[in-house]
Amino acid sequence: MTQIPEQKQTTPSEQSSENSTSADNTNADTFIETESASIEVVELEELSAVEVVDRLTLERKVERAFYESGKALMQLRDRRLYRSTHKTFEEYCRDRFGYTRVAAFYKITAATVVDNLLTNGYQNPDEPTEGLQNSNLLTNGYQNPDMLTKKTQILPTNERQIRPLTQLEPEQQLVAWQLSVEASGGQVPSGRVVKDIVQRIMKRTKVPNPYRMGEVCQFVIKDNPDLKGKGRCWCIVSQVNEFSCTVVAWDGEYTVKIEHLKSMNYSDGDCQQRMELCDRINKLRNKTNLEDAARANLKHLGEIKRPYLTPLEEKLLSVLETEYGVG
Repeated sequence: MTQIPEQKQTTPSEQSSENSTSADNTNADTFIETESASIEVVELEELSAVEVVDRLTLERKVERAFYESGKALMQLRDRRLYRSTHKTFEEYCRDRFGYTRVAAFYKITAATVVDNLLTNGYQNPDEPTEGLQNSNLLTNGYQNPDMLTKKTQILPTNERQIRPLTQLEPEQQLVAWQLSVEASGGQVPSGRVVKDIVQRIMKRTKVPNPYRMGEVCQFVIKDNPDLKGKGRCWCIVSQVNEFSCTVVAWDGEYTVKIEHLKSMNYSDGDCQQRMELCDRINKLRNKTNLEDAARANLKHLGEIKRPYLTPLEEKLLSVLETEYGVG
């Protein structure tokens, strides 16, 4: 008699387990195939000669966007092209671009630094680099002369890379930037690298602050927006810092770099007289009810270029002090 093989009965849970196992094996096979497909090498398409030029041109535009912005703002400011809608450049920048006065100043200053690098930092390799090769910075090891003759110009690509350079004189800006490029392996340096290099140069070329407390000075503008309109004003040094001075002028107190000041070379007696005048002016200026005519007179006194007042100027000042109860 032929025996029929006994068939094994499976429970529903066992059947489900088998199906799951089968599905897992199928998924595993699919994953292996997918994984294998995911590492397929894709060949990159070469650019044509025209496309290479176009790419470089567009990249330069992106990199120099901050520079073009600063140059445009400089023209808008210098030509006063905002005057049809705004009284001041600061108000115009705020309303039109959303820039604060400081932000606009940074962009303009950044463009000025780039102009310096473009004009003086990279020369024809067939021409001598007379300006920097004869400088103390170069002979003392601050400068690699080969960096001056690179045909490929490595320039800043954003404003933060430039901000530290604004603390230096134009020649030192060239040195600091080229050192920063070297420190970055010939690539565009970060703002932190530039800042470190600038600090090193400032320590090695440190110049003592030439001013003293109580000295009478005149403002030197030099693209400082805080000093706009004060080119004819005098001030009194009230605090001497390492690289700057705090001064008191007819309309308030300012902290400025030493290059924004010029001594008026007054004698000690003349400085004392001017300090007394400054004190009288500021007491009047602090009056909240000061009229425009009185303020105009104080502005006049804040711009005189002699250490004394004329009899009429003294009389007018005394009248104002009496009128506003300032003793």
